[in-house]
Amino acid sequence: RTQSTHHAVFVVPPSKTSPSFDRTRTATMASQTISMSATARVAARASLRSSRDTSRIARLPKSAARRAASSARLAVRAAGAAVDQETGIKKMREGIKEAADENLLTPRFYTTDFDEMEQLFSTEINPNLDEAELVAILQEFREDFNQKHFVRNDSFKKAADGITGESRRIFIEFLERSCTAEFSGFLLYKELGRRLKKTAPVCAEIFTLMSRDEARHAGFLNKAMSDFNLALDLGFLTKNRQYTFFKPKFIIYATYLSEKIGYWRYISIYRHLQENPNDQLYPLFQYFENWCQDENRHGDFFTACLKARPEFINDWEAKLWARFFCLSVYVTMYLNDHSRTEFYESIGLDTTQFNMHVIHQTNKTTAQIFPQVIDTYNPKFKEYLDNLRDINAKLSKAQSPMEKAPLIAGFAANLLGVALMKPVDSGSIDFVEDVNSPAFMY
Repeated sequence: RTQSTHHAVFVVPPSKTSPSFDRTRTATMASQTISMSATARVAARASLRSSRDTSRIARLPKSAARRAASSARLAVRAAGAAVDQETGIKKMREGIKEAADENLLTPRFYTTDFDEMEQLFSTEINPNLDEAELVAILQEFREDFNQKHFVRNDSFKKAADGITGESRRIFIEFLERSCTAEFSGFLLYKELGRRLKKTAPVCAEIFTLMSRDEARHAGFLNKAMSDFNLALDLGFLTKNRQYTFFKPKFIIYATYLSEKIGYWRYISIYRHLQENPNDQLYPLFQYFENWCQDENRHGDFFTACLKARPEFINDWEAKLWARFFCLSVYVTMYLNDHSRTEFYESIGLDTTQFNMHVIHQTNKTTAQIFPQVIDTYNPKFKEYLDNLRDINAKLSKAQSPMEKAPLIAGFAANLLGVALMKPVDSGSIDFVEDVNSPAFMY
């Protein structure tokens, strides 16, 4: 899910911090799940240090609590004024990187309406759930094919020491964004696994096992960051990062796309480096072939979820949402990656070619379930993407509102241009009655 993210969109339903989402409890579960990795030790120490402050803030009135929590975060940042001498990256404390500022393009942490999610996965309420398919998916997760895959060796640290200067800083940022995206998935899946235990035990176990995979990925990436003498305090992030609320169906759309685009990113990088071993800067990429299969399995589970709710994929509203999420994920990845072209060039990739390949392949996969997708082979699509890339670069340098206003207007116009392009009708053949329909042919 590296930097695609899993998870950023441009126009989203209103964000809020869910009052029902128990962050402290989730932080504890995070520490337990990743206990065998360096990530767990970092998260556990952060949890112990902040427990007294959390307890004090909980006793305050809501407005005072918000001010106290904000002050606590500012105090941590103020205390972390230290800077890594080699890269200029800010540190919270020795060995711990200060988390990157949140914006529309950074990986997000999500929460949802868990009561509605329980209804969605209840066989009593939702008779369309295919129990046999879910049990088969669960059995595949239980096999845990990658249980012994994420085993490090001495080559990691040695390779990291050989990456210096600006390349080192960019590489750390890549690892941070990837780790944050994976950890975001862990938090969401872990909570869903806990909430669904009584009403949908099969789905609950699937979510729990998916959270196991995401925790394993996040821990592996955070340990990779430590090769560069920095790491993330995931316990601190759990309790202090803003959570974006999505309705259950939007969670399913977004996570499905996130998992599938993650698969194509990982496998494309892996295959490129297998053909060009001299570009293998760091051994992390050698793990991507098996790693991407976790992403693919997760996406297949969400495919089953969508099929269980035909109204999510077979009416006019579903078509609009399908195109919206495709647009959001594709554009987010394109802008993120083009703002860090040095990283992809360092491993021998052309950023634009890599992005377009991943978008085309993800779009073909998505067309197997979404009722409509964007026509990514339309020359206008790439033209709009390039315009958005150029405007985004100018926006990052603009200072005054007067400078930003026309750029924002241009950005919106190009987004609208993509949205108004003629879409491609698609969808699962399980719902196709006419074998000559566009969905079947696609």
